[in-house]
Amino acid sequence: MTGVLVLNGPNLGRLGVREPEVYGAASHADLVAAATSWGTGLGLTVEVRQSDDESELVGWLHGAVDAGTHVVLNPAAFTHYSYALRDAAAQVTSAGLLLVEVHLSNPAARENFRRLSVIGEVATGTIAGFGFDSYRLALTALATRLAT
Repeated sequence: MTGVLVLNGPNLGRLGVREPEVYGAASHADLVAAATSWGTGLGLTVEVRQSDDESELVGWLHGAVDAGTHVVLNPAAFTHYSYALRDAAAQVTSAGLLLVEVHLSNPAARENFRRLSVIGEVATGTIAGFGFDSYRLALTALATRLAT
């Protein structure tokens, strides 16, 4: 099975308790279980990680390049200003790997500062606004692209 690394940025470890009206009531553990199950159903081996640490996320992206692993990335707050994360994400796609940027909410429908994504311009694609289904849709897109 093809490996996919699902990376979640800052505050996503607080899913279920942080602004449930925006991000939903399900926990990060629920997301891990769902993403792993969806991946299995699509013939993908999914590993889900979360960090509030920008350098750890950058390191995981470097590791994905080295291992030839496709990525689903929710950069969270780093979406809007982390050029370090953007450069690491660009290495993923430059290596011929797929990288799908995901967001639980729709950043374009929120505060002005959330509308800019420095990651989107180097991602294979972006899926936003569908809650946990954003991850399911991203994994489905990856599986579909890999099959063609």
